[in-house]
Amino acid sequence: MPLEDGDPASWRGQQVNGEVSGTPQLRGTGHPPPWGTPAPDGSRTEAMAEGWEPGPAPGDRDMTFGGGPQRAGQEPWQREEALMGELSELVQKVVKSSSWWERHGVDISILTCSFLLLPAGFLCLRSAQAIPFLAGVLTLGVVHHTLTVKGSHLASHNALTESKSWGKVWAIFFIELCSAFTAEQATYNHVKIHHGYTNVIGLGDSSTWKVPFLNRYIYMFIAPLAVPIITPLVALDLLRNVEWKAALRTLCCMFLGLYCHYWLLLHVSGFQSPWSALLCMLLTRSLLAHPYIHVNIFQHIGLPMFAADRKPKRIHLMSLGVLNLPRNALLDWSFGHSLISCHVEHHLFPSLSDNMCLKIKPIVSQYLKQKKLPYNEDTYTSRLRLFLQRYEELMVHAPPITELVGIQ
Repeated sequence: MPLEDGDPASWRGQQVNGEVSGTPQLRGTGHPPPWGTPAPDGSRTEAMAEGWEPGPAPGDRDMTFGGGPQRAGQEPWQREEALMGELSELVQKVVKSSSWWERHGVDISILTCSFLLLPAGFLCLRSAQAIPFLAGVLTLGVVHHTLTVKGSHLASHNALTESKSWGKVWAIFFIELCSAFTAEQATYNHVKIHHGYTNVIGLGDSSTWKVPFLNRYIYMFIAPLAVPIITPLVALDLLRNVEWKAALRTLCCMFLGLYCHYWLLLHVSGFQSPWSALLCMLLTRSLLAHPYIHVNIFQHIGLPMFAADRKPKRIHLMSLGVLNLPRNALLDWSFGHSLISCHVEHHLFPSLSDNMCLKIKPIVSQYLKQKKLPYNEDTYTSRLRLFLQRYEELMVHAPPITELVGIQ
């Protein structure tokens, strides 16, 4: 995928204590590909997204980084791959020593509990009193986001089961039936593009989250309310890129999921008007839409971006271009640890479940800090303040390409 490079910028920055301070030498900008456009070297992309550590790609001009003394006769890329291999061995030991409950059971139990809360949520909406009614809205809103964000995210990475066949079933259920989206395009764009090319300009640079014609306050605080409406509309547009059988299945699942929600509000919750039922659907499905949008932009945008032919090796790419937020009980439950406090760990080892990402977090953070690699962490309020202050730079203008020059 060709990138359109502009004039080089003139200033440099550096990584300080794992946080981005300025940006290393900036060079040009790029443009994202259209939805469904195949990524360059697609076979390698999948290996990058789901494997422990990809091999070197011909033609990559990778940067030189620090991370411990270099062995005599060892090329920089060999040393960088050795770092990822060493970290992978440490994590693999933890995974092998973990029980099924730790690997999959904890997250499956959270999703199961969410399903079991559905009847209580719909029944609470029958009440004419404010407190039970609001409790029903809160319950259905949290359950909806747990199934559509946490469930869909884990299913897209096949992290709920070790069976590929069941993984496909769960992906269709959570992504298409619960989330009203297309499983094929969700998996392609998230796993193969975003994970395979994290913070690579024109590919996995999170530019799909940008809406330049909206001002900062509308984008950050009002536009998220439209996510439940925009999601199925985007899905319908993306169906042009899938086979007709898959498109027909997706349409049926989307319709079934949305209609079941509407039907339950009318016949179980007792809504008298179709419009009131639709309004309640919008309310519950957008309850956590604000943190959903915020988290997706906070953890990548504003961090170093790279050209496709000048990106660093995997361990440096993920440690530089990914940020962890603090633990939060509500978001940990509804979004999952891998999207909140363990996002760095998730990008390094994307096939692990939320609970396993939390378990390996001390190992990963200690290893990266020991090797003097970045381990980006920041608070939700700090990132929100940053995006409000620098909205034009971060969310309107195309991000600059970062070239890291010999960080030692």
